[in-house]
Amino acid sequence: MGQRGGLPFLLMFLSMLSPLCDCHPSGWSMRSMAAARTVSNHTARQVSDIAAEVAGYADVAKQIIDLAVFGAAQNRSYKRLADFTDTIGNRVSGSHNLEMAIKYMYNAITQDGLDVHLEPVKIPHWVRGKESAEMILPRAKSLAILGLGSSVGTPPEGIEAEVLVVESFEELKRRASEAVGKIVVFNQPFVSYGETVAYRAYGASEAAKLGAVATLIRSITPYSINSPHTGLQDYQDGVKRIPTACITVEDAELMWRMAQRGQKIVVRLTMGAKTLPDADSFNTVVEITGWQHPEQVVLLSGHLDSWDVGQGAMDDGGGAMISWEALSLIKDLGLRPRRTLRTVLWTAEEQGGIGAQQYYNLHKVNMSNFDLVMESDLGTFTPVGLQFTGSDAARKVMEEVVKLLAPINTTKLETHGEGTDISPWMQAGVPGASLHVADSRYFWFHHTEGDTMTVQDPQDMNLCSALWAVVAYVVADLEDMLPR
Repeated sequence: MGQRGGLPFLLMFLSMLSPLCDCHPSGWSMRSMAAARTVSNHTARQVSDIAAEVAGYADVAKQIIDLAVFGAAQNRSYKRLADFTDTIGNRVSGSHNLEMAIKYMYNAITQDGLDVHLEPVKIPHWVRGKESAEMILPRAKSLAILGLGSSVGTPPEGIEAEVLVVESFEELKRRASEAVGKIVVFNQPFVSYGETVAYRAYGASEAAKLGAVATLIRSITPYSINSPHTGLQDYQDGVKRIPTACITVEDAELMWRMAQRGQKIVVRLTMGAKTLPDADSFNTVVEITGWQHPEQVVLLSGHLDSWDVGQGAMDDGGGAMISWEALSLIKDLGLRPRRTLRTVLWTAEEQGGIGAQQYYNLHKVNMSNFDLVMESDLGTFTPVGLQFTGSDAARKVMEEVVKLLAPINTTKLETHGEGTDISPWMQAGVPGASLHVADSRYFWFHHTEGDTMTVQDPQDMNLCSALWAVVAYVVADLEDMLPR
């Protein structure tokens, strides 16, 4: 991608001519080899010139950084996020709040002077309903719970049953005969989100296979102040669907200690959860059209939906706002790159990247024109660097690009760009990047009532916006697309 003919074309042209030249082998072969050497040297120079080309953007990168961090745009992304989340609140897939959020952002971005349009999608509509859990034995205690996305509800009168506490799937299998008719409580230790989330995702089905009537899962977090965390769970086909919710770390450990003492534990669980027909929604798409290659795209993104707790400020209001702010900064400076800059605010990410998958299905026909896809969905705390997935040649370009971030000390290019919403593109070979921040506290607040504006810091958001804008603009304006 992006060689514009070059060496492969010349060699192909020469090979087409060679059959005509058998009568003058020495002359033609010498000329063709000389030409090939010339082009090869030119290609080598092109590689060495990348560093010089990117370094030429130092002044414009500093302008973007100065505007975002010290200038008129200082704290703007934070204020936009506060206005948005204070006005709308949380925005679960299929809800009226999510509809209002999309309208709010469409109007706000229009007033900002950027081109914005909505692309329709169908998304899941799960409703939590009223829910409660209470320990009856060995003593009365209210349990803080959050039902998990797509969970079925209990009968109206609830489920009252004895509890089986286990610390792993392996222990559950060893004690399979004890699970029949029980509420299984998983008290798995937190190892990492990526590893431990399997209990939230699959705990209900694994317990149901053994005859359990419900599951209560220890929240997937390294730290708790009696705060339950929600999230998506995934019923397995052909397995009975039983109610499932997360409880706090404290209550999971409490019941584990009781069970170790041999005490009988009984819990009454009531959940009014239900799944309604899929709802109409939209991905929100914002663009600055490229002046030379408008069909080629650098895509920035965050997701607009959240869970139905807290404000969804951290997950992922911040990522959505810096993806808008990046285009605002570029517009305010009067910049227009060669390629189109496109921000997409995804819908229904929390339900498994539903909006993003439909966007991919619609736009993958133009995959060769997608230069770089970027996603911010792990908070907008102090930026540390950029995570990147792409070819070795593309990585060399990106290593030069992040050097432009020296004024904010985020010149680290790490491996493995990640993100639910951009993963289909990366799996198809499109280079991908994700924002890496100092995220040690991210899973403290993740999917809880604690995900509010109090978690956010305006200076951190300034820095994230600057990084996002510099990387997107420079890649979109380079002479060539990133090599695949």
